[in-house]
Amino acid sequence: MALSVSEVDRFEAARPRLEAIAYRLLGSASEAEDAVQETFLRWQAADVGRIEVPEAWLTKVLTNWCLNLLSSARARRETYVGRWLPEPLLAGDPMLGPADTAEQRESVSYAVLVLLERLSPKERAVYVLREAFDYPHREIARILDITEAAGQQIYHRAKKHIADGNTRTEVGEATALRIVEEFLAAATSGRTEPLVRLLTQEAVAVGDGGGKVPARAKAFEGARAVATFLRGLFKPGKAKRALIGGIPEVYASTANGGPAVVVVVEGRVAGIACLEVGPEGIVAVRSQVNPDKLVRATGRWAATDHGEGPLHTL
Repeated sequence: MALSVSEVDRFEAARPRLEAIAYRLLGSASEAEDAVQETFLRWQAADVGRIEVPEAWLTKVLTNWCLNLLSSARARRETYVGRWLPEPLLAGDPMLGPADTAEQRESVSYAVLVLLERLSPKERAVYVLREAFDYPHREIARILDITEAAGQQIYHRAKKHIADGNTRTEVGEATALRIVEEFLAAATSGRTEPLVRLLTQEAVAVGDGGGKVPARAKAFEGARAVATFLRGLFKPGKAKRALIGGIPEVYASTANGGPAVVVVVEGRVAGIACLEVGPEGIVAVRSQVNPDKLVRATGRWAATDHGEGPLHTL
């Protein structure tokens, strides 16, 4: 069924919100885009004139499509090579969605996206709709075809799981960049001790290469083990340049609202290390080097000014 111009415009006006919801639910920008496109096809096939509240209808279709994907994702990720980590998004990416409140910023932080993987699909949906988009419990119940009381129980359970596992401290952009600069200075010093001082004793480091780029799937645990690994990771070398296909340039940036190290090779984002910062130091270093999960970041990087250039080359 052909849509009128106004009906297409109605959908396009909702697209940014739908993409932001889908990204939080799926942890993948490419999957979020596919989910929104599937929602558009459903919109195109529907009798749009009989839909009383289009925004609510679109949110319901999108959310339930994402729930189906999340249910199958557990099985698909059993065959994923190495550790699966969410796709990081660089500062200014519209898919990050609203960031007016602390709850909205936290819901898209890299640390919370990792924690969301531990929730059931329905818990994840309720948490995202409530925390990030402030949907009332009555509307969430209609979207998920559950009772309002059940939705509130699911929400409180999900929020507790996230709170129990979340050790991050929110920092502003200027502070985030300063943290990354200090981290890079320590990581490229050639010594372990400066890094140990920045890390908490329980710090962890883990990476996602998707079987396409070498990455340590089993986490390094403890400040000294993490520092030793990072010292080697940031050590320049010809073999490293040959493996990565050029000279890696290292920048201080932010991803998902938090401190991030961005590694760029010939204009392509080759890796993003998201630093989770707690009250006592850096709690976790999670590195995304799977090229499939860096395509959107590369596009965003190309469209952004980077000031005076890289802080380091490897």
